Amino acid sequence: MMGLILFLIIGGVAGWLAGLIMKGRGFGALANIGIGIVGSVIGGFVFRLLGLASQSMIGELVTATAGAVLLLFIVGKLKKA
Repeated sequence: MMGLILFLIIGGVAGWLAGLIMKGRGFGALANIGIGIVGSVIGGFVFRLLGLASQSMIGELVTATAGAVLLLFIVGKLKKA
């Protein structure tokens, strides 16, 4: 149970940070959590392809934020097309 709560917190913070980086503000609590969760999956996949792995909570936050930024970048490009 604690792992799920921690996962949601990291997802929310990662989504919020990605919103700040890509858009200048967050998207709201639920959207931030969703973006962060999807971002953590994307970030984990990309980091594994690069041979990188997170070993701490900060590393997991960096991975999730990088993935969420990548997700927002791709969605932004698709919306423009």
